[in-house]
Amino acid sequence: MTMVHKYGVHIAGTGSAVPPRILTNACLEKIIDTSDEWIVQRTGIHERRIVDQDKEGTFTLSCDALNNALDDASISPSELDLVIVATVTGEMTCPAVSARVVSTIGATPAGAFDLLAACCGFVYSINVADAIVRSGRYKTVGVVGCDAMSTAVDYKDRSVSILFGDCAGAVILTRDDDPEIGCLYQNMHSDGAHWESLYIPRRKQEIPDCDKDNPNVLGTLRMKGREIYKFAVSKMRLMIEEALEATGLDADQISQFICHQSNLRIIESARDKLGLPREKVYINIDKYGNSSAGSVGLCFDEIRRAGKVKPGDYIMFIAIGGGLTWTTSVWKV
Repeated sequence: MTMVHKYGVHIAGTGSAVPPRILTNACLEKIIDTSDEWIVQRTGIHERRIVDQDKEGTFTLSCDALNNALDDASISPSELDLVIVATVTGEMTCPAVSARVVSTIGATPAGAFDLLAACCGFVYSINVADAIVRSGRYKTVGVVGCDAMSTAVDYKDRSVSILFGDCAGAVILTRDDDPEIGCLYQNMHSDGAHWESLYIPRRKQEIPDCDKDNPNVLGTLRMKGREIYKFAVSKMRLMIEEALEATGLDADQISQFICHQSNLRIIESARDKLGLPREKVYINIDKYGNSSAGSVGLCFDEIRRAGKVKPGDYIMFIAIGGGLTWTTSVWKV
């Protein structure tokens, strides 16, 4: 059954924020047993951005990215009806990062909530925001994906310390009278049976028996990299194929495939198996690493500002993350 919408959803602006501090592979060589060659071969990462925890974090990056998106959209913060911040690294459980962002940027009394879906957070959030705007309940929604993963990494653990960085990406979505624009297709999936493949335990009792010998500090990320890699390589290709079939679009009709920057080998494997042109699959993991919920929003902002997405184009967002979660979203912009 075809859904009939009264409203469409316009991408009015995008923004991003990255901390100035750069952590290179050479820097990591001084901390752990690794090398630039080893990291690049396995991940494609040369450097990543990390916050100065005395001055920066998820909250500050989220504010900066959302302000940049508002400037790009020429929209005042007071016009926002709702702000969603996707993150797993909020400084506090309460209040939500989003509520503090609303106050700081001058968007009070906009609604605010945080969404936790790990690396899928930004795509989950734009899916939710699209539905909210189409419903007619809200006119203007700000979505931020942000993680300061350096605050949740044990730098003695080579498997995670080489991968993760910090950033934020944001988008402003507004109601449009053209119901044909906005999200054409979306899915959001999870499999909690495999949660221990990627998790952040706060207490000893949260650590499963299979991970009892892990020396990582409590409150930092633990990952079974091999299991995540196998899952992501097979799943990403299937996700793209399912989205194309559901929308009736061919791959050559998609202007950009905007993938979560988890690992260069995962992205290249899916791209090669599907025969996608390199210029349609954006890569910036070499400069920023895996920035979890911030990844897709940052990519989209860079793509859009580079003129690679134009009105009327079809784009696809793809992400896989902890939970385990996976999601796709196809838009006509």
